[in-house]
Amino acid sequence: MSITPLIEYEDATEEVLSVYEDIMATRGSNWVNNFWKALATQPELLKRTWNGVKSVMADGALDSLTKEMIYVAVSATNNCNYCTNSHTTAARAKGMTDEMFAELMAVVGMANQTNSLANGFQVEVDEQFRNGGRN
Repeated sequence: MSITPLIEYEDATEEVLSVYEDIMATRGSNWVNNFWKALATQPELLKRTWNGVKSVMADGALDSLTKEMIYVAVSATNNCNYCTNSHTTAARAKGMTDEMFAELMAVVGMANQTNSLANGFQVEVDEQFRNGGRN
């Protein structure tokens, strides 16, 4: 159960309804999920967050499936159950298979392990890796 009230569609102000309508239109959906309903208690936060998500998740140099899979990876690492489930569902709708999900989780697990080892051992970054290879 949420610790903040969820603003349902029928109870939303005009300002919140405008964002809800944009969410549904952008996603091709007829409902608004609980994350947005929780943020709707602060209409400016709702609008700002939705505009950010909509902008970042749109196709660009990376396709939307890749972006959803990155979102799943970060959400799993941050232990956000809500976001992991939400973005796994979105990634599956965009074509992610069970095999892709399993491989993604293997990469996430390995990255978390090697990140912890590199940080724990305080490994100095190789000169060839500095600046992301843009030396």
